[in-house]
Amino acid sequence: MSISVVPRSPTPTGAAAHGCFEKEEQARIRATLARVAIFRDLPATAIEDIARRVTTKRVLGGHTIVGQDEAGDALYVLMAGRVKIVIFGENGREVTLAVLRPGDIFGEMALFDGRARSANVVAIEPATALAFARDDLLGHLAACPQTAMNLLGEMSRRLRRADETIAELALCDVQDRLVKRLVLLAREDATETPEGMLIRRRPTQQDLANMVGSCRETVSRTFNSLARKGLIVPRGRALVVTPRLLALAQPAKAA
Repeated sequence: MSISVVPRSPTPTGAAAHGCFEKEEQARIRATLARVAIFRDLPATAIEDIARRVTTKRVLGGHTIVGQDEAGDALYVLMAGRVKIVIFGENGREVTLAVLRPGDIFGEMALFDGRARSANVVAIEPATALAFARDDLLGHLAACPQTAMNLLGEMSRRLRRADETIAELALCDVQDRLVKRLVLLAREDATETPEGMLIRRRPTQQDLANMVGSCRETVSRTFNSLARKGLIVPRGRALVVTPRLLALAQPAKAA
């Protein structure tokens, strides 16, 4: 004997609650889009149009949002959580190219050159992303040239950062690269305290190794050396980056 379950029609209270959730979700989507760099200064009508066209994708921590070699069919806007842009080597090693936070975009390159995705995007923690389909994005760019200019500016900034990373790998030792990475993390995601910049969720030493292009053992020794010198102060899962370390990463001034 088989048993079938017939779904009940939503009660008025349930329908009202669902409608309220949908309105709140749309409000959160609009608020996220309004603070994205490439959509800066767009009129409310344009933000509203984009909000109606995007779809929402939610993943758990450790899961892949976009896989390397996939077709580039959408631009993504990170709405909640943190994700990392990574490339996996054939030997299992991982290189972390960037860590993104709410309001950041990813997946833009493959939309224009017609090639597959160049890297993986993996959620560090539960994350929500908004997908803006390629055809909708291209239509928006044709209607709003300012977004195209903003997008070119964002891609130029990323190219500059890629050049800086290449230079660091070629010209800097592990300690210099680790110092620069810790200072960058402090400036992006830290709270100022009397002792220095407090990173509340510091990456693991393996994460740091992936970011600076080294092995965990070397990064561990370098990290401990910086701690012994008082340049950083580990506090459980947090880390204080001291003003002395911040000063080390400042470019030398010409005489």
